[in-house]
Amino acid sequence: MTIDWTNFTPWASLAGGALIGLAASILILMNGRIAGISGIVGGLIKPRLHDAGWRVAFVAGLIAAPLLWQLFTALPNIQIDASYGVLAIAGIIVGFGTRYGSGCTSGHGVCGMSRMSPRSIVATLSFMLAGFVTVYIVRHILGA
Repeated sequence: MTIDWTNFTPWASLAGGALIGLAASILILMNGRIAGISGIVGGLIKPRLHDAGWRVAFVAGLIAAPLLWQLFTALPNIQIDASYGVLAIAGIIVGFGTRYGSGCTSGHGVCGMSRMSPRSIVATLSFMLAGFVTVYIVRHILGA
């Protein structure tokens, strides 16, 4: 493995991580809620009274952030090497996984691990292990 030094962006990555941490901290301190994307979006499917506003604002911020960033610099080129069918199946599997695991990587990995939640630590280790195994199988066994 080598590092692509021409596209290595430590300062932008550090700033992005700090903003994610700040947003997660503000949400839990001001609203008492975990910044888990699957839970936030899931709460919009069956919204409760007085609960949809902050969820819509959070998702709108996720959508608006790259649009705002684009005013200052070019967005990176995104290349997805999978068909729409594979992406749809992967999305469905991730959806079931987030329900089964009671949260997603943002909820467990960012918020839960920072609170030293044993359940979140185990969930994050499980996410990572599943990702490693999947990449190994797809690239080295199936040869895709």
